[in-house]
Amino acid sequence: MPMNIAAKPLSLFEAVGIEIEYMIVDRDTLRVMPVADRVLEAEAGSITTDVEFEDITWSNELVLHLIELKVTEPVARLSEAIPAFERHVARVNGHLEALGARLLPTAMHPAMDPATELRLWPHDFNAVYETFHRIFDCRGHGWANLQAMHVNLPFYCDEEFGRLHAAIRLILPILPALAASSPIMDRTATGLVDNRLAVYRSNCARIPRVGGRVIPEPVFAIQEYHDEILGKIYRDLAPHDPDGIIQEEWVNARGAIARFERNTIEIRLIDTQECPTADLAVAAAETWADAACQQSWEVEPLAEILEETIRDGDRAVIRDPAYLKALGWAAGPPCTGGRLWRHLLDEVRSRQQAGLECFEDAIEILLREGPLARRILRAVGPNPPADRLDRVYRRLCDHLSSNTLFTA
Repeated sequence: MPMNIAAKPLSLFEAVGIEIEYMIVDRDTLRVMPVADRVLEAEAGSITTDVEFEDITWSNELVLHLIELKVTEPVARLSEAIPAFERHVARVNGHLEALGARLLPTAMHPAMDPATELRLWPHDFNAVYETFHRIFDCRGHGWANLQAMHVNLPFYCDEEFGRLHAAIRLILPILPALAASSPIMDRTATGLVDNRLAVYRSNCARIPRVGGRVIPEPVFAIQEYHDEILGKIYRDLAPHDPDGIIQEEWVNARGAIARFERNTIEIRLIDTQECPTADLAVAAAETWADAACQQSWEVEPLAEILEETIRDGDRAVIRDPAYLKALGWAAGPPCTGGRLWRHLLDEVRSRQQAGLECFEDAIEILLREGPLARRILRAVGPNPPADRLDRVYRRLCDHLSSNTLFTA
Protein backbone atom coordinates (compact mmCIF):
# COMPACT_ATOMS: atom_id res chain seq x y z
CA MET A 1 0.00 0.00 0.00
CA PRO A 2 1.42 3.44 -0.87
CA MET A 3 2.59 6.09 1.50
CA ASN A 4 0.98 9.49 1.23
CA ILE A 5 2.17 11.56 -1.69
CA ALA A 6 4.17 14.60 -0.61
CA ALA A 7 2.26 17.90 -0.64
CA LYS A 8 4.82 19.35 -3.08
CA PRO A 9 7.22 17.66 -5.49
CA LEU A 10 10.55 16.78 -3.92
CA SER A 11 13.96 16.80 -5.57
CA LEU A 12 16.83 14.35 -5.13
CA PHE A 13 17.49 13.46 -1.49
CA GLU A 14 15.26 16.21 -0.06
CA ALA A 15 13.38 13.53 1.89
CA VAL A 16 13.10 9.78 2.28
CA GLY A 17 10.14 7.45 2.65
CA ILE A 18 10.60 4.27 4.73
CA GLU A 19 8.41 1.16 4.90
CA ILE A 20 9.30 -1.78 7.19
CA GLU A 21 7.52 -5.15 7.24
CA TYR A 22 7.28 -7.30 10.38
CA MET A 23 5.98 -10.79 10.98
CA ILE A 24 3.46 -11.66 13.71
CA VAL A 25 4.32 -14.78 15.71
CA ASP A 26 2.97 -16.68 18.70
CA ARG A 27 4.65 -15.44 21.87
CA ASP A 28 5.18 -18.98 23.20
CA THR A 29 5.91 -21.06 20.09
CA LEU A 30 7.12 -18.41 17.59
CA ARG A 31 4.84 -19.97 14.94
CA VAL A 32 3.35 -17.43 12.55
CA MET A 33 -0.01 -16.01 13.65
CA PRO A 34 -2.38 -14.69 10.93
CA VAL A 35 -3.91 -11.90 13.00
CA ALA A 36 -2.88 -8.65 11.27
CA ASP A 37 -6.55 -7.83 10.68
CA ARG A 38 -7.27 -8.14 14.41
CA VAL A 39 -4.41 -5.76 15.23
CA LEU A 40 -5.67 -3.14 12.77
CA GLU A 41 -9.22 -3.64 14.07
CA ALA A 42 -8.08 -3.25 17.69
CA GLU A 43 -6.53 0.13 16.85
CA ALA A 44 -9.12 1.47 14.40
CA GLY A 45 -12.33 -0.02 15.82
CA SER A 46 -13.09 -1.90 12.60
CA ILE A 47 -11.17 -3.99 10.10
CA THR A 48 -9.25 -1.73 7.74
CA THR A 49 -6.23 -1.84 5.45
CA ASP A 50 -4.56 1.23 6.99
CA VAL A 51 -4.40 3.03 10.30
CA GLU A 52 -2.89 6.46 9.76
CA PHE A 53 -1.19 8.44 12.50
CA GLU A 54 0.57 11.77 12.10
CA ASP A 55 4.00 10.12 12.02
CA ILE A 56 3.56 6.41 11.14
CA THR A 57 0.90 4.47 9.23
CA TRP A 58 0.12 0.78 9.83
CA SER A 59 -0.89 -1.31 6.80
CA ASN A 60 -1.84 -4.82 5.86
CA GLU A 61 0.12 -6.87 3.34
CA LEU A 62 -0.43 -9.93 1.12
CA VAL A 63 -0.45 -12.36 4.05
CA LEU A 64 -2.33 -12.19 7.34
CA HIS A 65 0.76 -12.71 9.49
CA LEU A 66 2.48 -9.56 8.20
CA ILE A 67 2.07 -5.91 9.14
CA GLU A 68 3.85 -2.93 7.65
CA LEU A 69 4.86 0.28 9.43
CA LYS A 70 5.77 3.26 7.26
CA VAL A 71 6.32 6.97 7.62
CA THR A 72 3.07 8.78 6.88
CA GLU A 73 4.95 11.56 5.11
CA PRO A 74 8.54 11.50 3.77
CA VAL A 75 11.09 12.66 6.35
CA ALA A 76 13.94 15.09 5.72
CA ARG A 77 16.26 13.27 8.13
CA LEU A 78 16.09 9.56 8.86
CA SER A 79 17.02 10.17 12.49
CA GLU A 80 13.62 11.83 12.90
CA ALA A 81 11.91 8.50 12.24
CA ILE A 82 13.73 6.40 14.86
CA PRO A 83 11.57 7.33 17.90
CA ALA A 84 8.41 7.16 15.79
CA PHE A 85 9.07 3.60 14.64
CA GLU A 86 10.09 2.63 18.18
CA ARG A 87 6.81 3.96 19.61
CA HIS A 88 4.68 2.22 17.03
CA VAL A 89 6.47 -1.12 17.35
CA ALA A 90 5.60 -0.90 21.06
CA ARG A 91 2.01 0.05 20.28
CA VAL A 92 1.53 -2.86 17.88
CA ASN A 93 3.15 -5.22 20.38
CA GLY A 94 0.71 -3.94 22.98
CA HIS A 95 -2.23 -5.12 20.88
CA LEU A 96 -0.44 -8.38 20.10
CA GLU A 97 0.19 -9.14 23.77
CA ALA A 98 -3.56 -9.50 24.28
CA LEU A 99 -3.54 -12.09 21.47
CA GLY A 100 -0.57 -14.02 22.84
CA ALA A 101 1.62 -12.77 19.99
CA ARG A 102 4.52 -10.44 19.25
CA LEU A 103 6.45 -8.97 16.32
CA LEU A 104 9.37 -10.88 14.84
CA PRO A 105 12.03 -8.95 12.89
CA THR A 106 14.51 -10.15 10.21
CA ALA A 107 13.69 -10.95 6.60
CA MET A 108 12.43 -14.54 6.98
CA HIS A 109 10.88 -16.78 9.59
CA PRO A 110 13.45 -19.53 10.21
CA ALA A 111 10.91 -22.36 10.44
CA MET A 112 7.75 -21.33 8.58
CA ASP A 113 6.16 -23.84 6.20
CA PRO A 114 4.51 -21.58 3.61
CA ALA A 115 2.77 -24.50 1.90
CA THR A 116 0.60 -25.10 4.98
CA GLU A 117 0.72 -21.80 6.89
CA LEU A 118 -0.14 -19.29 4.17
CA ARG A 119 -3.30 -17.24 4.74
CA LEU A 120 -3.97 -14.37 2.37
CA TRP A 121 -5.47 -11.07 3.55
CA PRO A 122 -9.23 -11.73 3.11
CA HIS A 123 -10.65 -8.20 3.34
CA ASP A 124 -10.46 -5.05 1.15
CA PHE A 125 -7.91 -5.35 -1.68
CA ASN A 126 -8.27 -9.15 -1.52
CA ALA A 127 -8.98 -9.33 -5.27
CA VAL A 128 -5.41 -8.19 -5.91
CA TYR A 129 -3.94 -10.81 -3.61
CA GLU A 130 -6.13 -13.57 -4.99
CA THR A 131 -5.01 -12.63 -8.49
CA PHE A 132 -1.36 -12.89 -7.48
CA HIS A 133 -2.12 -16.27 -5.89
CA ARG A 134 -3.96 -17.56 -8.95
CA ILE A 135 -1.18 -16.54 -11.33
CA PHE A 136 1.95 -17.19 -9.27
CA ASP A 137 0.84 -19.53 -6.43
CA CYS A 138 1.85 -17.77 -3.24
CA ARG A 139 2.44 -20.99 -1.26
CA GLY A 140 6.19 -20.52 -1.27
CA HIS A 141 8.85 -18.69 0.70
CA GLY A 142 9.17 -16.06 -2.04
CA TRP A 143 5.64 -14.83 -1.38
CA ALA A 144 4.61 -15.94 2.10
CA ASN A 145 7.83 -15.77 4.11
CA LEU A 146 9.74 -12.58 3.51
CA GLN A 147 10.00 -9.14 5.09
CA ALA A 148 11.79 -6.15 3.61
CA MET A 149 12.46 -2.51 4.22
CA HIS A 150 11.55 -0.31 1.25
CA VAL A 151 13.37 2.99 0.79
CA ASN A 152 11.63 5.60 -1.36
CA LEU A 153 13.84 8.30 -2.88
CA PRO A 154 12.23 11.24 -4.71
CA PHE A 155 12.90 12.76 -8.10
CA TYR A 156 11.42 15.95 -9.51
CA CYS A 157 11.83 15.63 -13.27
CA ASP A 158 12.98 13.37 -16.08
CA GLU A 159 16.63 14.35 -15.68
CA GLU A 160 16.58 13.64 -11.94
CA PHE A 161 14.86 10.31 -12.55
CA GLY A 162 17.67 9.26 -14.88
CA ARG A 163 20.43 10.26 -12.47
CA LEU A 164 18.73 8.55 -9.52
CA HIS A 165 17.98 5.34 -11.40
CA ALA A 166 21.58 5.13 -12.60
CA ALA A 167 22.98 5.57 -9.08
CA ILE A 168 20.56 3.07 -7.51
CA ARG A 169 21.35 0.41 -10.12
CA LEU A 170 25.03 0.58 -9.19
CA ILE A 171 24.40 0.27 -5.45
CA LEU A 172 21.82 -2.55 -5.61
CA PRO A 173 24.30 -5.44 -6.11
CA ILE A 174 26.13 -4.76 -2.85
CA LEU A 175 23.14 -4.10 -0.57
CA PRO A 176 23.12 -7.69 0.80
CA ALA A 177 26.72 -7.14 1.97
CA LEU A 178 25.32 -4.62 4.43
CA ALA A 179 21.72 -5.72 4.97
CA ALA A 180 21.36 -9.52 4.59
CA SER A 181 19.36 -10.91 7.52
CA SER A 182 17.93 -14.20 6.27
CA PRO A 183 20.54 -16.99 6.64
CA ILE A 184 18.06 -19.58 7.96
CA MET A 185 15.24 -21.18 5.96
CA ASP A 186 13.32 -24.37 6.81
CA ARG A 187 15.34 -24.49 10.07
CA THR A 188 18.53 -24.85 8.01
CA ALA A 189 21.60 -22.68 7.53
CA THR A 190 21.48 -22.93 3.75
CA GLY A 191 24.90 -21.50 2.95
CA LEU A 192 23.36 -18.23 1.74
CA VAL A 193 23.23 -15.09 3.88
CA ASP A 194 20.23 -13.69 1.99
CA ASN A 195 17.70 -16.46 1.38
CA ARG A 196 14.95 -13.85 1.03
CA LEU A 197 16.51 -12.50 -2.14
CA ALA A 198 17.32 -16.00 -3.37
CA VAL A 199 13.63 -16.97 -3.28
CA TYR A 200 12.42 -13.50 -4.27
CA ARG A 201 14.28 -13.83 -7.58
CA SER A 202 12.13 -16.77 -8.65
CA ASN A 203 8.71 -15.92 -7.25
CA CYS A 204 7.51 -14.60 -10.63
CA ALA A 205 9.08 -17.39 -12.69
CA ARG A 206 5.79 -18.11 -14.47
CA ILE A 207 5.98 -14.65 -16.08
CA PRO A 208 9.71 -13.82 -15.94
CA ARG A 209 9.42 -10.24 -17.16
CA VAL A 210 7.56 -9.23 -13.98
CA GLY A 211 10.75 -9.51 -11.92
CA GLY A 212 13.38 -9.54 -14.64
CA ARG A 213 16.88 -10.19 -13.26
CA VAL A 214 16.08 -8.13 -10.12
CA ILE A 215 18.59 -5.52 -11.31
CA PRO A 216 16.53 -3.06 -13.40
CA GLU A 217 17.30 -2.54 -17.06
CA PRO A 218 19.43 0.50 -18.05
CA VAL A 219 16.51 2.85 -18.65
CA PHE A 220 16.95 6.51 -17.72
CA ALA A 221 13.94 8.42 -19.07
CA ILE A 222 10.39 8.26 -17.75
CA GLN A 223 8.65 7.50 -21.05
CA GLU A 224 11.30 4.91 -21.91
CA TYR A 225 10.63 3.25 -18.54
CA HIS A 226 6.92 3.03 -19.36
CA ASP A 227 7.69 1.62 -22.79
CA GLU A 228 10.52 -0.78 -22.02
CA ILE A 229 9.64 -2.03 -18.53
CA LEU A 230 6.06 -1.37 -17.43
CA GLY A 231 4.46 -1.73 -20.84
CA LYS A 232 6.16 -5.05 -21.49
CA ILE A 233 5.21 -6.35 -18.02
CA TYR A 234 1.55 -5.44 -18.61
CA ARG A 235 1.62 -7.08 -22.05
CA ASP A 236 2.95 -10.36 -20.62
CA LEU A 237 0.46 -10.25 -17.74
CA ALA A 238 -2.60 -9.52 -19.88
CA PRO A 239 -3.42 -13.14 -20.90
CA HIS A 240 -3.36 -14.15 -17.23
CA ASP A 241 -5.06 -11.00 -15.91
CA PRO A 242 -7.69 -10.03 -18.53
CA ASP A 243 -9.40 -7.61 -16.13
CA GLY A 244 -6.16 -5.71 -15.48
CA ILE A 245 -6.42 -6.15 -11.71
CA ILE A 246 -2.65 -6.19 -11.09
CA GLN A 247 -1.47 -4.25 -14.15
CA GLU A 248 -0.23 -1.37 -12.03
CA GLU A 249 3.29 -0.01 -11.48
CA TRP A 250 3.60 -1.80 -8.12
CA VAL A 251 3.44 -5.22 -9.84
CA ASN A 252 7.01 -4.61 -11.06
CA ALA A 253 9.14 -6.90 -8.87
CA ARG A 254 12.62 -5.61 -9.66
CA GLY A 255 14.92 -4.71 -6.78
CA ALA A 256 14.15 -1.03 -7.38
CA ILE A 257 10.95 0.16 -9.07
CA ALA A 258 9.69 3.51 -10.30
CA ARG A 259 6.63 4.76 -8.43
CA PHE A 260 5.48 7.54 -10.74
CA GLU A 261 2.29 8.08 -8.73
CA ARG A 262 4.48 9.67 -6.07
CA ASN A 263 7.64 10.51 -8.07
CA THR A 264 9.95 8.15 -6.23
CA ILE A 265 12.13 5.15 -6.92
CA GLU A 266 11.41 2.46 -4.34
CA ILE A 267 14.33 0.24 -3.36
CA ARG A 268 13.03 -3.21 -2.38
CA LEU A 269 16.26 -5.14 -2.00
CA ILE A 270 16.91 -4.51 1.71
CA ASP A 271 16.16 -7.20 4.30
CA THR A 272 14.33 -6.11 7.45
CA GLN A 273 16.81 -5.76 10.31
CA GLU A 274 16.48 -6.50 14.03
CA CYS A 275 15.27 -3.05 15.15
CA PRO A 276 14.35 0.36 13.71
CA THR A 277 17.74 1.87 14.49
CA ALA A 278 19.44 -0.85 12.44
CA ASP A 279 16.92 -0.54 9.60
CA LEU A 280 17.36 3.21 9.38
CA ALA A 281 21.15 2.94 9.68
CA VAL A 282 21.12 0.73 6.58
CA ALA A 283 18.82 3.20 4.83
CA ALA A 284 21.11 6.10 5.78
CA ALA A 285 24.19 4.26 4.52
CA GLU A 286 22.47 3.41 1.26
CA THR A 287 21.14 6.93 0.80
CA TRP A 288 24.51 8.59 1.37
CA ALA A 289 26.64 6.11 -0.61
CA ASP A 290 27.31 8.50 -3.47
CA ALA A 291 27.47 6.15 -6.45
CA ALA A 292 28.80 7.56 -9.68
CA CYS A 293 25.80 8.08 -11.95
CA GLN A 294 27.09 6.02 -14.84
CA GLN A 295 24.48 4.81 -17.30
CA SER A 296 26.59 2.35 -19.28
CA TRP A 297 26.04 -0.71 -17.09
CA GLU A 298 24.06 -3.59 -18.52
CA VAL A 299 22.05 -5.90 -16.27
CA GLU A 300 24.26 -8.99 -16.45
CA PRO A 301 27.48 -7.80 -14.73
CA LEU A 302 25.45 -6.20 -11.93
CA ALA A 303 23.34 -9.35 -11.54
CA GLU A 304 26.51 -11.43 -11.25
CA ILE A 305 27.76 -9.28 -8.36
CA LEU A 306 24.35 -9.50 -6.70
CA GLU A 307 24.57 -13.30 -6.95
CA GLU A 308 27.83 -13.19 -5.01
CA THR A 309 26.49 -10.95 -2.25
CA ILE A 310 23.30 -12.99 -1.87
CA ARG A 311 25.52 -15.97 -1.10
CA ASP A 312 28.39 -14.41 0.87
CA GLY A 313 27.27 -10.93 1.89
CA ASP A 314 30.10 -8.94 3.41
CA ARG A 315 32.58 -11.68 2.44
CA ALA A 316 31.57 -11.72 -1.22
CA VAL A 317 34.63 -11.16 -3.41
CA ILE A 318 34.06 -8.52 -6.08
CA ARG A 319 36.49 -8.93 -8.97
CA ASP A 320 35.08 -6.61 -11.62
CA PRO A 321 37.61 -3.75 -11.89
CA ALA A 322 35.21 -1.48 -13.77
CA TYR A 323 32.56 -1.84 -11.06
CA LEU A 324 35.03 -1.13 -8.27
CA LYS A 325 36.33 1.90 -10.15
CA ALA A 326 32.78 3.18 -10.63
CA LEU A 327 32.35 3.17 -6.85
CA GLY A 328 35.66 4.93 -6.28
CA TRP A 329 37.71 1.91 -5.13
CA ALA A 330 41.22 2.74 -6.35
CA ALA A 331 43.16 -0.30 -5.10
CA GLY A 332 41.89 -2.60 -7.82
CA PRO A 333 40.32 -6.05 -7.49
CA PRO A 334 39.58 -8.09 -5.57
CA CYS A 335 37.60 -6.34 -2.86
CA THR A 336 35.04 -7.80 -0.46
CA GLY A 337 31.57 -6.39 -0.12
CA GLY A 338 32.27 -5.37 3.47
CA ARG A 339 35.46 -3.50 2.57
CA LEU A 340 33.70 -1.72 -0.28
CA TRP A 341 30.96 -0.49 2.06
CA ARG A 342 33.54 0.79 4.54
CA HIS A 343 35.23 2.65 1.69
CA LEU A 344 31.96 4.21 0.54
CA LEU A 345 31.00 5.36 4.01
CA ASP A 346 34.49 6.65 4.78
CA GLU A 347 34.16 8.77 1.64
CA VAL A 348 30.91 10.20 2.99
CA ARG A 349 32.58 11.06 6.30
CA SER A 350 35.57 12.66 4.58
CA ARG A 351 33.24 15.07 2.77
CA GLN A 352 31.53 15.85 6.10
CA GLN A 353 28.11 15.19 4.65
CA ALA A 354 25.33 15.37 7.21
CA GLY A 355 23.01 12.48 7.85
CA LEU A 356 25.09 9.65 9.31
CA GLU A 357 26.11 11.09 12.68
CA CYS A 358 23.43 9.49 14.82
CA PHE A 359 23.91 6.14 13.06
CA GLU A 360 27.69 5.91 13.57
CA ASP A 361 27.53 3.24 16.30
CA ALA A 362 25.04 1.10 14.41
CA ILE A 363 26.94 1.38 11.13
CA GLU A 364 30.18 0.46 12.87
CA ILE A 365 28.58 -2.77 14.14
CA LEU A 366 27.41 -3.54 10.59
CA LEU A 367 30.89 -2.94 9.20
CA ARG A 368 32.86 -4.60 12.00
CA GLU A 369 30.65 -7.62 12.76
CA GLY A 370 28.94 -7.99 9.41
CA PRO A 371 25.29 -7.90 8.39
CA LEU A 372 22.69 -9.34 10.73
CA ALA A 373 22.80 -12.65 8.84
CA ARG A 374 26.46 -13.05 9.79
CA ARG A 375 25.71 -12.32 13.45
CA ILE A 376 22.79 -14.78 13.46
CA LEU A 377 25.00 -17.51 12.01
CA ARG A 378 27.61 -16.96 14.72
CA ALA A 379 24.90 -17.28 17.36
CA VAL A 380 23.18 -20.40 16.02
CA GLY A 381 26.13 -22.32 14.55
CA PRO A 382 26.34 -24.22 11.24
CA ASN A 383 23.76 -26.93 12.06
CA PRO A 384 21.44 -25.19 14.48
CA PRO A 385 19.25 -27.38 16.71
CA ALA A 386 15.66 -26.26 17.18
CA ASP A 387 16.14 -25.05 20.75
CA ARG A 388 19.07 -22.81 19.79
CA LEU A 389 17.16 -21.33 16.86
CA ASP A 390 14.28 -20.66 19.21
CA ARG A 391 16.53 -18.89 21.74
CA VAL A 392 18.23 -16.71 19.13
CA TYR A 393 15.02 -15.64 17.42
CA ARG A 394 13.43 -14.86 20.78
CA ARG A 395 16.41 -12.61 21.43
CA LEU A 396 15.79 -10.94 18.09
CA CYS A 397 12.18 -10.25 19.12
CA ASP A 398 13.55 -8.70 22.32
CA HIS A 399 15.96 -6.52 20.33
CA LEU A 400 13.07 -5.26 18.23
CA SER A 401 11.15 -4.37 21.39
CA SER A 402 14.12 -2.58 22.95
CA ASN A 403 15.34 -1.03 19.66
CA THR A 404 18.88 -2.33 20.15
CA LEU A 405 21.27 -4.03 17.77
CA PHE A 406 21.92 -7.77 18.02
CA THR A 407 25.46 -9.03 18.50
CA ALA A 408 26.54 -12.65 18.70
